Amino acid sequence: MTRILSALVLVPLVLAAIWLAPAWLFALVIAVVVGVSVAEYANLVEKTGVPVPRTVSTSAAVAASVAVAWPGVPADVVLAACVVAVPLVVLAAGRPAPRVPASAAAAMFPVAFLGVPLGLIGAIRGAYGREVVLLLLVVVWVSDSAQYYLGSWLGRHRLAPAVSPGKSVEGAIGGVVAGITSMVGLGRLWLPAASLAQLAAFGAVLVGLGIAGDLFESLLKRSADVKDSSGLIPGHGGVLDRVDALLFVMPGAFVTLRLIL
Repeated sequence: MTRILSALVLVPLVLAAIWLAPAWLFALVIAVVVGVSVAEYANLVEKTGVPVPRTVSTSAAVAASVAVAWPGVPADVVLAACVVAVPLVVLAAGRPAPRVPASAAAAMFPVAFLGVPLGLIGAIRGAYGREVVLLLLVVVWVSDSAQYYLGSWLGRHRLAPAVSPGKSVEGAIGGVVAGITSMVGLGRLWLPAASLAQLAAFGAVLVGLGIAGDLFESLLKRSADVKDSSGLIPGHGGVLDRVDALLFVMPGAFVTLRLIL
């Protein structure tokens, strides 16, 4: 019940942001999500014994997300600056130690893992419209729900038992079918330039990437020996737990949209 109540609060907020927010406000919302996600990511990494320079890592990831999401911001310049700024801060603050390479890599990773993928939501909204962003989210949500409920009902074979024991092959198959169906059904309205075959393939790619994103975050959590990235969202865990699929889906969607439209 807590899971459902949280969704009833969050979903209207997400839809309102997608549909009503001007570009600058939408970029700001994404930046807040990125900032919280970096904090949760840093908590996971630090539980493995690797320190994360939080200030520079968060600043770089947020800057990357805004640069990608907000039309007119020179994304290439911002990303190039991030590539230089993070190692410089690590250099200035650090002393030679075995953990320095891991710490530097952990500080840089949120730019690529969180900032750019979430920023692409804004880029897709600006380039292809609100409807396409909503379409992508619906496909992910429908697929996730099908995986969860069908997996709970019919799941017998573990998909990746070492990483996510709760995921099943049966649930994944159901998620693929549900994702393709929703993409084909809504894509005919919101992506009319794409053929049915392209929509079906697009749906399958998105679901596959969503599963991979979910499993990757599960790998991080397993490595840190925690169940959720945080307890911020009752019944759902943390923000990172809610956006994990999108971290793989949005880059894949952006590339695919550029190829088919």
